[in-house]
Amino acid sequence: MTEHATSGETRIDPITLGVLGGAFQAIGLEMGHALKRMAYSPAAQQVEDLGGGLFTADGREICESDTTPMHIGSIPAYIQGFMRRLEGNVNPGDIIIHNNPYHGASHSPDLCVAIPIFDPAHPNELLAWSASTIHLSDTGGVFPGIAIDVHDVWAESKIYDSLKLYENGVRNEQLWQFFIDNTRTPSYVIGDTEAMIAAGKLGEKRFLGLLERYGRETVMDAVEEFLDYCERMMRAQIEAVPDGTWEAEGWLDDDGRNRGEPLYVHTKITIEGSDITVDLSKSCDNVPTGFNVPFGGSVLPGIYTVIRSVFLDEATFTDFIPQNDGIFRPIKVIAREGSIFNPEFPRSALSRVCPILRASDAAIQALAEVVPDRVAAGSSSIGVGVYTGYIPEKSEYWVHVEINEGSYGGRCGKDGIDAIDVLTVNSRNTPIEETDWLFPLRTERYELRDVEPAPGQWRGGIGIIRSNTFVEGGAFTSETDRAYEPPPGLFGGGTGHTLRLYRIDPEGAEHPLESKQTNYSMDAGSTLVWEQACGGGYGDPLRRDPEAVLRDYLDEFISADGAREGYGVVIDETAEAVDAAATERLRAQRGGNR
Repeated sequence: MTEHATSGETRIDPITLGVLGGAFQAIGLEMGHALKRMAYSPAAQQVEDLGGGLFTADGREICESDTTPMHIGSIPAYIQGFMRRLEGNVNPGDIIIHNNPYHGASHSPDLCVAIPIFDPAHPNELLAWSASTIHLSDTGGVFPGIAIDVHDVWAESKIYDSLKLYENGVRNEQLWQFFIDNTRTPSYVIGDTEAMIAAGKLGEKRFLGLLERYGRETVMDAVEEFLDYCERMMRAQIEAVPDGTWEAEGWLDDDGRNRGEPLYVHTKITIEGSDITVDLSKSCDNVPTGFNVPFGGSVLPGIYTVIRSVFLDEATFTDFIPQNDGIFRPIKVIAREGSIFNPEFPRSALSRVCPILRASDAAIQALAEVVPDRVAAGSSSIGVGVYTGYIPEKSEYWVHVEINEGSYGGRCGKDGIDAIDVLTVNSRNTPIEETDWLFPLRTERYELRDVEPAPGQWRGGIGIIRSNTFVEGGAFTSETDRAYEPPPGLFGGGTGHTLRLYRIDPEGAEHPLESKQTNYSMDAGSTLVWEQACGGGYGDPLRRDPEAVLRDYLDEFISADGAREGYGVVIDETAEAVDAAATERLRAQRGGNR
């Protein structure tokens, strides 16, 4: 922490500082909009599986797009990763591509495109980076798109480590051709990569515009002031919490190969003054499949995001709190080398989202004792589905990357959010019209799962059910979890529902599937059904407002029997109203029996 970060003094007048802070935020948002508008794949256009922003010369985040934290938060590790090989050998006009998961990448399908920004008055002096990432639909691994059961890092993807796609403004045509020749979906990959180049140039242009208008010293001082300001804000919130250590644990279904062997996840959180340490070292060893998590590119941004959401939720503050490196400084993350959260080379770390979501959820559960009003009950995982097939007339594959939404657990004062990406992801869904239009798939059903939510003073959220029928033969890969351990309730709330994944064959027979599948063949007319896990409840269900229970009944979330059994609320089905006297008697009886 810098000296002026402690004092709170600034070297710039507050008005100029505020203007530049807003300008930084606007640049990040504009880069995100450019990525979404110019990208070619539905995963980028609709799902927003992307991110971008500005970063200091040594990789500290200045500003970011309002998209997926796992993308933007990983870029500092990307920059550190490729600069360790380039050793500072970057020049104006260079454009670097990088996707090595052992040197910063969030995982190998997430390609980073980075453009160095130099001081116009001193062309040899690197000031900052304009960088972005997009999850590319295919990067040339052993299976199309994503795979769970892969042997090592070389099997998961082609690795592009610290390569200059452009050098001094000139594109390396041989590298570009090699890059395009090693994807099954060149149309999407070309469009998405060029979108990242355009967004990077936009960020560079906007930052240079600030330098021209306000001067280098003022702009660079403003960068440091805002990083220090966010650090002060984060530290103040952590310091307000008592010192101590809290732990939580859980289990992942399996590694996608060794069925019936759950994987242990353990999170320990220690607060000392204004510092917080998240230790994942007791979690299981790394696994022989791709179900591991890159430390710098995914573990760090995942934990940073969930800790910020607990301690510095910008929705509860009137002050402007941008997302930047200052927020990360008070957080230390530890993961034992050789564990699932810090795998040993050359283990694959391709399908990393479910483990980091499980660790993030455990971090929230660990903090429930000390900040119960800021946490949620157990949340579900998301489901990443990759659908694929071959297009002979184009000599390329179609690959559809689809996010199946889960749900949050209930939290103090509010029910769990239904049908949403959870914790560290923040992706959107692909409209069913676009799926049916672009791919040989038909969406037969897409709605809230028809189960009753976990009861609580604030009920758990409900995940989605989605049925996709293959019009032509193809295959799918599923990356999801929570088929065996349901999201837990908090403070007396009920347990959520587990995941269901199954195939319906053309004759209508149902075949249960494990949560993780790699390139599973699907005949024409077969249907894949996702029923995502549902979040846990928060608080004693007998304390839920009877009128809220009635609303859930009228909205067909629960039945009259569910109201009675789950909440001790008696509903007059004819009058569609709460029977207050009967409810009071039943709740008194239930309370006395506890």
